[in-house]
Formats: sequence, C-alpha cells, structure tokens
Amino acid sequence: MIVVHTIQALQDALKNKNGIALVPTMGNLHDGHLALMAEAKKHAPTVIASIFVNRLQFGPNEDFDTYPRTLEADLEKLEKQGAVDIVFAPTEKDMYPEPQKFMVQPDPALSEILEGYYRPGFFDGVATVVNKLFSIVRPDVAVFGKKDYQQLKIIQKMVKQFGMPLKIVPMELQRDKVSGLALSSRNRYLSEEELKEATRLYMTLNGVKASLEAGAIDLTALEQSAEKQLREFGWQPDYVVVARQSDLLTPTRDDLLNKEPLVILGAAKIGTTRLIDNVEVF
Repeated sequence: MIVVHTIQALQDALKNKNGIALVPTMGNLHDGHLALMAEAKKHAPTVIASIFVNRLQFGPNEDFDTYPRTLEADLEKLEKQGAVDIVFAPTEKDMYPEPQKFMVQPDPALSEILEGYYRPGFFDGVATVVNKLFSIVRPDVAVFGKKDYQQLKIIQKMVKQFGMPLKIVPMELQRDKVSGLALSSRNRYLSEEELKEATRLYMTLNGVKASLEAGAIDLTALEQSAEKQLREFGWQPDYVVVARQSDLLTPTRDDLLNKEPLVILGAAKIGTTRLIDNVEVF
C-alpha cells in the first residue's frame, strides 16, 4: 500500500493501472469503512481510498474543526486489512489550490429535503468533492455505503445525468454486531450512557417498518408517533420519514398497497450528537 498526498503523485501512481475502484472517505475509519474497501476489491484489482475532510460540506455551526482526523491510525487499519493499494490523503491546499467557485448543485427535489433541509448546502459540497475525486481518479467503480442513503441517491443521479463512465456500487449499512447501532465516525462523540441509548433510533425505525409490513398506510401517524417516542426518551428528532427508495419522495397509497420498495430515514440528536439511520422495507 502506498500513500500519496498530491493529485500529481496520485495520477503518476495510477499510470498503466487497469481497473480502478474508489472509496471516498473523510477518515476516522471504522469497520463500516473497511467493509467498503473489501467490497471495492471484489470489483477492481486496484483500490484507492481517499481520506479528506471536506470543508465544503460543513455548515458554519457544524463540526469541521473538531471532526476527528486520525490519519496514522487509519493507515494502520488499511495496511492491516490489505484491500487498499493506494491511499490518497490530500491537504486542503492540495485539493483546493484556489477557492472552489465551480460547484455541483444537485436537483433540489432530491437535495433540499431531509438532510438537505436541515443542512443547507451540504449536498452541494458533497457532490462537488465527489465530482472532483471522480475527475482526478477516473475510477471504473466507486463504492458508497447505504448509511448515507440520500447521499448515495444523489451520487447515483449525478453519475447518470453527467454520463460518467463508472459504476456506483451501493454497500449495505454496517452495524455493531451486538447492539445494532449504525457504525459512524460521530459515534465517538457519545458518552457511555448515550452510547447505550443510541440504539433507540434503530429500534424506532424498525417499529415503523413492522407497522408498514403489517399493512399500515397512515404515514403521517407513523412518522409522528416515532418522533414522539424519541422525544419521550430525551432525543431531539429532526425527522422520521417514510420514502420511496427510488427518489426519496412520499409514497402514494398505491405504492403502499403494491409494496413498492420503501426506506425509513431518521435523524435525531442525543445530547449534542446528531445521528442518522435508515431501514429499507419491502
């Protein structure tokens, strides 16, 4: 495994490489990230992991400055796993040598709901950095986890609409094998007590799933009840929403009766830490 820090060094390392898979990350790697790397290795002989905390996707009051940067530990994990061939770990100056004025703005119908509503401009920053990584690396395959479900849908749509010559491979959401908590870099912000309570978000979404599978069709009642349950245990929910997997829009009555593929998405704060999770249905 080699580590490069500049675009030129990366492109030099990629000369004459056939079959490239990219896994974009912001570092602070956990087992969920390592699962993405292992999946990438199934699709291409050369796997590149990028590690870059992207300022463009953080709002003014978010945790850009305190976001955990653990490059040395990340490299140790990747080296031990053995799936990654090249790590691209640029500095901000390497990635943005001048202010990034050309931005990718996703379809508002998809990017300004859910996470985009609570984090204005977030998906502009995500789409821009991913587009830039695709341009730099020119991968044949890129692997994205389903934990960031809305992000995955936006990247898939960007690739399709720009006619980018690569395949997006979705990876199932990875959970703690004991508690079921969705693996996340932000879990380290949780206190011991909060960590025990954090699984309630997943449990609540599963409760909505069970109701849908039993034939419930009053989505508003289901969503409001789920948010109420979270509040009763001290959470501050932003949303619990049932949406179509295809476009994240509200399912119609026919969608529910025909059991079209749905996803339940939730975002809520426990203490000062905001967690997201999702559960697919049908």
